[in-house]
Amino acid sequence: MNNSITKVQLSNGLTVLLKEIHTAPIVSHWIWYRVGSRNEQPGITGASHWVEHMQFKGTKQFPAGVLDKAISREGGTWNAFTYLDWTTFFETMPADKIDLALRLEADRMVGSQFNPNEVSSERTVIISEREGNENEPLFRLGEVVQAEAFSQHPYRHEIIGEMADLRSMQRDDLYQHYRRHYVPNNAVQAIAGDFDKEAMLRRVRELYEGLQPGNLIHTQMPVEPLQDKEKRLVVNGPGETTYLQFAYRAPAASAEDFFPFTVLDSLLTGPTGLNMFGGGGVSNKTSRLYRALVERELAISVSGGLQATIDPFLYDITITVHPRSSTDEVISAVDREIEKLQTEKVTEDEVKRATKQARAMFAYGSENITNQAFWMGYSEMFATYDWFVRYIEQLARVRPEDVQRIAQNYLKPISRIIGTYLPDKSTEASHADGPNA
Repeated sequence: MNNSITKVQLSNGLTVLLKEIHTAPIVSHWIWYRVGSRNEQPGITGASHWVEHMQFKGTKQFPAGVLDKAISREGGTWNAFTYLDWTTFFETMPADKIDLALRLEADRMVGSQFNPNEVSSERTVIISEREGNENEPLFRLGEVVQAEAFSQHPYRHEIIGEMADLRSMQRDDLYQHYRRHYVPNNAVQAIAGDFDKEAMLRRVRELYEGLQPGNLIHTQMPVEPLQDKEKRLVVNGPGETTYLQFAYRAPAASAEDFFPFTVLDSLLTGPTGLNMFGGGGVSNKTSRLYRALVERELAISVSGGLQATIDPFLYDITITVHPRSSTDEVISAVDREIEKLQTEKVTEDEVKRATKQARAMFAYGSENITNQAFWMGYSEMFATYDWFVRYIEQLARVRPEDVQRIAQNYLKPISRIIGTYLPDKSTEASHADGPNA
């Protein structure tokens, strides 16, 4: 894969990344904004996700009903996503139709209207989405674990927002959030596909360079205090299945430790797909916890999650407990496997296999034009595009002693939260300090 790109910053602060790929007559166009739930305070949690919805409600130039039909008519696809650290909008179009996407995103960067009736209508949609999430055991468990893990940092809030805020936020709250953050100097534009980069850059300048930059206010994020004892909590709710979630502290994606942690994740639970389009294709059946839990019928399934974030976040291990097993048995089995990683150096062969799986997952999520455009902008949200280019090289450098060090430093009982979801008619969450309290 050719990883060379052209990177230009326009006079209004917009960063533009261009990559010519002439394998198919397709262009994928992404606009990334450095705003997500990390940039929200109590009272406006969920604002970024709601603003993302409002960006599909139209502008004077592109009224709401016109947008979908125009993209579909030209044979394109489009979507948007909001996360902890960012919000992104994309269109993948036939190469000769990409100008529509360029014009659309330039227009809604400044021209979204936030009609009060549309805001009211979308409130109902998002509250319904939140209520639907609350029926999912893993959402309920994950939300409580996340809130317990962060007392200071805004990572404590779910991306969709708190129900009280979704009910109380007003049109002006959303519009101010939009005008503050969805501006050229807070954005990265990533375009990959079948085009001439000089011609594309000229067109980008025509459409975007005249847009006014915003007055960005960089808020210092609070540093989360060190956790000094294990925390355990129980969430009761509907259903018939018991779940466990272990949450350990994890490094920021830009930290050197992120790469050996990636190998540890692959070895312990199977590789994590960082790309939202490329999460499959690699089995976790050779992972240590699969063999220790699923093969021994202590669990139905096990998965791990290491996220690429700006600030240190969490490494989650999520387990579906076998009906004939107890949570204590599962926790003891997990502890035994982690203790082995901490006290016994893994073999070179095991590290090579785990690295190979992580690389395969990475490659699976990097192959087509839409994925390549995704990575161009995504990596700029928490590091730079060089992070993506050096990813495989960095994994190849990981040695057994690095994996052991990560296990010793990060997978400590004292700094973890263990959440249990118990099927029950009660819906209250309860808390208990663990054995290391």
